[in-house]
Amino acid sequence: MVHLVYCDDKARVLEKILSGEKTMIIRGAAGRKIPHSRVLEGETLYFMKKGSKKISAKAQVVKVENLIKLSDQEIISVLEANQPKLSLNDKQKERWHKKCLCLIEFAETEEIEPLDFDHQSNMDDWLIIEKIEDVVVGTSIPYDYTNSKFK
Repeated sequence: MVHLVYCDDKARVLEKILSGEKTMIIRGAAGRKIPHSRVLEGETLYFMKKGSKKISAKAQVVKVENLIKLSDQEIISVLEANQPKLSLNDKQKERWHKKCLCLIEFAETEEIEPLDFDHQSNMDDWLIIEKIEDVVVGTSIPYDYTNSKFK
């Protein structure tokens, strides 16, 4: 599987990824929500700046950590321990203060020739697809959450 990750434009997440300042993505929720437990080492992440409709970078997943039922102190410890890779601002630390966390470390980041993203109304901020062409203008297919289900 490949993953399309929306990057927060206000926090300049994509710029931090491309500069090498950020080498880990985090997602969290009260329960196991996408992408928790659905990202595997060796898979490819594609990145796009939220609101841009352009897929402009990719990287390889090198490590995944899925955490559940964290206490407030455990959440703070996880965020602090991974801050050098996450490069979160205070607002992001507050946003990701969740009981279920998915930490995805990546490497081999590269800028790619921008691909036009074909946004569909039922899409979340993390898409799990078979190939990136499935969400690119001209080759896209109707999106559903089949690939997002637990296996």
